Amino acid sequence: MSIINNSIQKAVALLNQDEVIAIPTETVYGLAGNIFSPKAIASIFSIKERPSFNPLIVHIKSIESLPSIAREIPEKAMLLANAFWPGPLTMVLKKQPQIPDSVTAGKDTVAVRVPNHKVTLSLLEQLDFPLAAPSANPFGSISPTQAVHVAHYFENKLPMILDGGSCERGIESTIIGFDDGEPILYRLGSLAIEDLEAIIGPLKTIVHDEKAPPAPGMLSRHYAPNTTTYLTDTISADVAKFANQRVGVLAFKQEVQNTSICAQEVLSVSGSLLEAASGLYAALHRLDEKNLDVILAERFPDSGLGKAINDRLQRATKK
Repeated sequence: MSIINNSIQKAVALLNQDEVIAIPTETVYGLAGNIFSPKAIASIFSIKERPSFNPLIVHIKSIESLPSIAREIPEKAMLLANAFWPGPLTMVLKKQPQIPDSVTAGKDTVAVRVPNHKVTLSLLEQLDFPLAAPSANPFGSISPTQAVHVAHYFENKLPMILDGGSCERGIESTIIGFDDGEPILYRLGSLAIEDLEAIIGPLKTIVHDEKAPPAPGMLSRHYAPNTTTYLTDTISADVAKFANQRVGVLAFKQEVQNTSICAQEVLSVSGSLLEAASGLYAALHRLDEKNLDVILAERFPDSGLGKAINDRLQRATKK
């Protein structure tokens, strides 16, 4: 029997029993559990095989819930919350004392957001606690944007996948931290930097820390297919380098013409970065199932959501 189900009531019951389930968001599907349940948090890390030094994102139902999670909230954080919540923006803020260290990897900060998905917002409204919900995939693998992706990964490890359809945004949230009230970009995501800077001004960028990342999703190797993948500026020329292998292509706007290509995904014929981001992970899942020797991914324009798409592809590729 499939564990995919659309019953919010069943999801509420399982979460109240300290179980971990998969839930939809506008970005990707998440492995969700009660942040105040040691059992649930331990299960999330175990199921994902996620290192304990990597903090989790706390999902809350509204801006009004934020003071129960975070303290000393900067003015610019509230400007961003009012502009973009519910939505694909995560903010790293000073945590309230009751937030468990297991959720924050022992840090005095907590990553928090309000997801913009009607199913999960309805779920959160019926719970007495926020949810930790990292992406519902084994650590480092391609993130899931459909319930079937989660089932492929965890069919025998979860009691339920709450089905909310395909994720609209398709790339994880943008993560912003603060230093003396000034915003810092921790992770590119499905909210463009330009949109953020229109509200709060220029953003600084933090250098990644592989051993103690200040926020989720900051490790250099992540979001990766099992198939060896390369990111390239010269995709047509590079296909020829693998003439004797099974080659898959991930292209932006148009197909690459080469008879040696075994499988090809074009993300947006119209050239829409929003459409390309939405379909990125689903396309990578399909290519990864084709028994290919190599996937060649075309580099995207380095502006708007193109920056986030390139970031995900760079982390998915062979170094």
